[in-house]
Amino acid sequence: MTKHSYDKEFKEQAVQYYLDNKDHMTMNEISKNLGIGASTLHKWIKLFTETGEFGRGSGNFASDKDKEIARLKRQLRDAEGAIEVLKKSIGILSK
Repeated sequence: MTKHSYDKEFKEQAVQYYLDNKDHMTMNEISKNLGIGASTLHKWIKLFTETGEFGRGSGNFASDKDKEIARLKRQLRDAEGAIEVLKKSIGILSK
């Protein structure tokens, strides 16, 4: 089995292709069109949605400082998402 290495641009395009076509194609169909495995595509989607980027995988940070920065970014993104949900809830309830 050969291990392939894909550049960041290809990964971004693959995730965007998935997002654009997920309503009318399965992940298996999309990954087949891209010439990659469904598990690979799923991993990229998860990594991108959790971190917003295609950096190194979890646990593979260059330093503890980089790991802490990534954790704080995730925490901030989660808090911002919670704030948006609360704002929408307040808007709905105030009507």
